[in-house]
Amino acid sequence: MTTTSSVLNRLVSTSAPGAVVLVRLYVGAVFLFEGILKFLEPGRLGPGRFEKAGIPAPGFFAPLDGVFEIGCGALILVGLLTRLAVVPMIVDMLGALLITKLPILWGASPLFPDGAGWWDFVHESRTDLAQLCGSLFLLLVGAGSFSLDAKLSPPADARSR
Repeated sequence: MTTTSSVLNRLVSTSAPGAVVLVRLYVGAVFLFEGILKFLEPGRLGPGRFEKAGIPAPGFFAPLDGVFEIGCGALILVGLLTRLAVVPMIVDMLGALLITKLPILWGASPLFPDGAGWWDFVHESRTDLAQLCGSLFLLLVGAGSFSLDAKLSPPADARSR
């Protein structure tokens, strides 16, 4: 077995049950739709939002983020290279939480000027936290048996050789 096929086998291997498809559908759909919305609503959800949040070069980073969300969201939906696809989305969610949601704790968020404190932070962070947890889950267990990863994965007895 070559090193490349060994790495690919590790990326696509999954022994998770088919029910994982429910997590994959939710996580993948939210990333896909949010990525598309960055292009459909650039002032509100794309570069305009990135600029308001204080992210440098919003005209570059918002479309880049949108492309990653669309591409990775689609891969997660179909269960192809799922473990690889969730890695940039984990970084994306950590960035969203740190840059846009954490300032709510001390009442300094330009995106949520009326929000301050723990309860406002938890409320505004709920989707980001769900996406982060769902992505971490998929990184750990893989795409599950109803996925393209499972179709590409060698049988369990072939992996043990």
